[in-house]
Amino acid sequence: MEFTEQSATDKDGTATTAGTAPGLTTPTDHATPLTEAAIRELGDLLDGRWAELRRHSRTVATDPDLVHVPGLPVPEHRDRVLAALQKLADASEVQRAFPTRMGGEDNPGGNIASFEELVVADPSVQIKAGVQWGLFGAAVLHLGTEHNHEEFLPGIMTLEVPGAFAMTEIGHGSDVASIGTTATYDPETEEFVIHTPFRAAWKDYLGNAALHGVAAVVFAQLISRGVNHGVHAFYVPIRDTTAPKDERGAYPMLPGIQSEDDGVKGGLNGIDNGRLAFDHVRIPRTNLLDRYGQVAPDGEYSSPIASPGRRFFTMLSTLVQGRVSLDGAAAVVSKMALAIAIRYGTERRQFTGADPDVETVLMDYGTHRRRLIPRLARTLAVQFLHNDLLERFHGVFSGEHDTDEDRQDLETLAAAAKSLSTWHALDTLQTAREACGGQGFLAANRLVSLRADMDVYATFEGDNTVLLQLVGKRLLTDYGRSTAQMDVAGQVRWVADRAGDMALHRTPLRRASQSIRDWGSRARSAEELRDPAVQRELLEDRVESMVEEIALRLRASQKGSPVEKAAAFDENQVELIEAARAHGELMQWEAFTGALEAITDPQAKRVMTWLRDVFALTTIEDHMAWYVVNGRLSAQRARTVTSYVERLLKRLRPHLRSIVDSFGYGDEHLRADIATGAEAARQAEAMAYHSQERATGRAPVSEKDTAKGRAKGAGRVGGQRASA
Repeated sequence: MEFTEQSATDKDGTATTAGTAPGLTTPTDHATPLTEAAIRELGDLLDGRWAELRRHSRTVATDPDLVHVPGLPVPEHRDRVLAALQKLADASEVQRAFPTRMGGEDNPGGNIASFEELVVADPSVQIKAGVQWGLFGAAVLHLGTEHNHEEFLPGIMTLEVPGAFAMTEIGHGSDVASIGTTATYDPETEEFVIHTPFRAAWKDYLGNAALHGVAAVVFAQLISRGVNHGVHAFYVPIRDTTAPKDERGAYPMLPGIQSEDDGVKGGLNGIDNGRLAFDHVRIPRTNLLDRYGQVAPDGEYSSPIASPGRRFFTMLSTLVQGRVSLDGAAAVVSKMALAIAIRYGTERRQFTGADPDVETVLMDYGTHRRRLIPRLARTLAVQFLHNDLLERFHGVFSGEHDTDEDRQDLETLAAAAKSLSTWHALDTLQTAREACGGQGFLAANRLVSLRADMDVYATFEGDNTVLLQLVGKRLLTDYGRSTAQMDVAGQVRWVADRAGDMALHRTPLRRASQSIRDWGSRARSAEELRDPAVQRELLEDRVESMVEEIALRLRASQKGSPVEKAAAFDENQVELIEAARAHGELMQWEAFTGALEAITDPQAKRVMTWLRDVFALTTIEDHMAWYVVNGRLSAQRARTVTSYVERLLKRLRPHLRSIVDSFGYGDEHLRADIATGAEAARQAEAMAYHSQERATGRAPVSEKDTAKGRAKGAGRVGGQRASA
């Protein structure tokens, strides 16, 4: 199509001319730097409700005794991380979630917020602290009752008793309900007998199990009077602390307990992961963590929750803080990676451009902006959704909003947020590493070690794909409830509406309507795409349509045999995971959009709105085939998505350093040479040198220039001969 000279003005005051190439703009004040006040406001918004605790923890994370030392041998790294935990415990930095009566602060949200920032020091420190106080200690706190608390928590809180969280088994992984370890009650001695009946029932991947742990919370099938009451948690001593330590610094195992070291891992080698097995190990009846299930001295079992299935999921929901904290740590690491890469990218020069004497800054290349800015926008979306998740977590665990529905919503949101954020962190780290070239591959610049340490986050606390399946099932359940509540007349209307929707989207009708509205003006098309209502509709419609289609396909199998139902679910499992991912992206967009309302500085709000638009439109761009095939976008509007994204990336270019500065990570936190301004100094030195050489005439003449001069001279001579 031809472009006319008709001009338009975007709502943000950017003049656009249809006669220029699509996506080009005539900027007004886009390059005006954000003020210090605006940067502080963005920092407050990102750090959320517990901003002061976050910042305090960042300062703690700069302690030389806590920070990661690249290349440290595994035994030394393990010892260093254990010493770091003792320092944190002595300073009361990690007990905020515990009861005030026991020296804590009853502050679950603030505890998680501060804990997440420990990844700044060393991911191994953060995760080992999470094992000790967020898993081992939290299991005693949330699954036990007062007598458990009084007996076990003091030693856990002070690190006098390092412990393991023994849930995962070699043979079942995320399928906790099917674990093989048993805890059989013996009424004659009033003891439970913990037993590992076969090799696949060994507990594995347990932090503190290989070396430092002296006790464990062990998850096992509780059997009493011949009845299996399902998975419960037990406090089990595993090492003899009265005996001397061995050459590794470990106490010997107690009788009947075996331990193996998982050895060197792909990352997080400051943590002594290992395996545990139990050969008819006896523990007192009172070592059952008995909040959700009790066994009387005579072996009678009772529980406040009658349904075994509901009891199991209620017990596991109390441990959701692991997923919440991993989600937050993934956001922290993504911000750090982008701070490093963007600082470097705004200083590093490579290849000359229009000026043959001046090399171009990396961030002035379109490909570099495309690599980093969309990931910056998504990182902000990840952080804002995490802030919402943390508020919901605090509401449940502080008792402010603690109902079954609240816990189910928290579980679903945590599963979606953790899956998307940890995958995003891995993608961002890899892209940032590549964007920094060979410098990014040096351990001193942290990106490769962070990438290695973060790798396991995708399967920590539940494999991401399995977690998204949980989210997808919840979406199907909610959809089924909404349709089940319809009366006959309502179902008839629903069928008619659905038929109309298919006619609208699956024929050229809507695409033609979009093209007519957009015809002759890219600005008009872009204006619709930057409308939050349009973005919401596109993101929401994809989720709802995918869930509806899956539900309708599964409906036909509901009256079939279990084999037929399983086969139908298997056929739709991949699409269900994709629908769950789309749901997570919608929630990220909603969190980002909601956060914009709190910004008071006009310029900061405009810049953050551009970033929200980049997140929305690149998400739509990633799934463009679905939108076009399903008639949600015309081909013309689909092209406009990409051209408008490119325009936004140019607008955002001058603000990138201010945005990453708002993250609150200084040189002492990032600890990467290329993020300290050293690269700018190197580039300035090089430019000054070459400028001086040219000014004094000492610069040698380029062979290309001499060749061009000879060619021109030959041409002039040839021309004179021809005219003669």
